[in-house]
Amino acid sequence: MIEINHEVKNDTLIINPVGRLDGLTSKKFMEDTEGLIKLNSARVIINLDSLDYISSEGLRSILTTAKTIKSQGGKFGLCTPLDGVREVLEISGFGEMLGVYESLELALSSV
Repeated sequence: MIEINHEVKNDTLIINPVGRLDGLTSKKFMEDTEGLIKLNSARVIINLDSLDYISSEGLRSILTTAKTIKSQGGKFGLCTPLDGVREVLEISGFGEMLGVYESLELALSSV
């Protein structure tokens, strides 16, 4: 199960997925984020502080989202992953590729 919350702060869209991002939930994640990005794709941060688990399909969903934003000239970053999610990001190389910030405030000032 996943819930996608969002807010706009400092002209930046902050997407807050809650729960698990895996093969069962990645379609909902993609549909919801695509709709949000249509409203604001210039600066987007995915705040991972409530994401409990991410699978390879979840990683693919985040990568697709990042590529969409960057192809439209926007900026993208991830922030505050929980330990298990952080480990997956590091092992996969996605953390370095996409940019992971330790806090939302740091992400807001960098993206």
